[in-house]
Amino acid sequence: MASQDWFDKDFYKVLGVDKSVSAADLKKTYRKLARQYHPDSNPGDAKAEAKFKEISEAYSVLNDPEQREEYDQIRAMGSGARFSAPGASGGGGFDDVFSRFGQGRGQPQGGFDDFFSMFDQQGGGGFGSGRFGQTTGGFRGFGGPQRGSDVTARTTIDFVTAAKGETITLQGEDNVPFKVKIPAGVSDGQKIRLRGRGRKSPDGGESGDIVVTVAVRPHPVFTRDGLNLRVTVPVTFTEAALGATIEVPTLGGETVRLRVAPGTPSGRVLRVKGRGIATAKGTGDLLAEVQVAVPAHLDDAAREALERYQALEPKENPRADLMAKAR
Repeated sequence: MASQDWFDKDFYKVLGVDKSVSAADLKKTYRKLARQYHPDSNPGDAKAEAKFKEISEAYSVLNDPEQREEYDQIRAMGSGARFSAPGASGGGGFDDVFSRFGQGRGQPQGGFDDFFSMFDQQGGGGFGSGRFGQTTGGFRGFGGPQRGSDVTARTTIDFVTAAKGETITLQGEDNVPFKVKIPAGVSDGQKIRLRGRGRKSPDGGESGDIVVTVAVRPHPVFTRDGLNLRVTVPVTFTEAALGATIEVPTLGGETVRLRVAPGTPSGRVLRVKGRGIATAKGTGDLLAEVQVAVPAHLDDAAREALERYQALEPKENPRADLMAKAR
């Protein structure tokens, strides 16, 4: 970067921070702005691209402690300093600010040794090894190094694999195979991001990511409800009316025994603790919803028995409360 740019540009204003901003807050602010104005987020937007280059340039200077100190010192000299054409003042082509480094040293104002030594205290030699024009903080040119692009992939897994997790091998859009760990409890449509495993940057920046979109096939029996699993369990009329102990399947293939209390209606949910989806964040339950199964075919003896029961059952109208609330 030319020193004249440092006179003309207020990098603190560009980033919207105070001159006393800490390194951590500076980085946080830059990342927020970089995400907002990055060309990938604003395709075809020339203004956003220009803004991204501007904030990257400002951050590349202020993020480097030595460059930030030098920038603050030069800005403190005053923004009225300018470059002039050689011979305009009898010096070496610079006036105002650069003349300050020759005053009181017995040197003509056209000498630049003191000025450039300010930027070369670490050794090396000459203007070429100083700070001006040098890429720092990982940035190259105005916009900094370009981040590598992401690689996308899609996979469809069965319900059990999504619930329990598994490491699988996929092939990305560039036909390169890679392994991805499917975490337990992944949901349909969820994206898994493998950071730094995408395409490499063309100029030394960070690599892109692999982004895997997961589709989950439905299960014929179970459905997800957060970390809980739901299953509908048919019971006979007599089991619901008189009570019974029934077997209920779990996702792992095992069965658990549940007690159906006498008089259990359709729709009642029985809970089996700890038999839902197990993840690092917790474990859900198995929710078994009871549904009374009405027999589609009755033989003569069964029909006669039900008719005798009908004659003896209480004469309560089960829809009376519904009708009252509907009025």
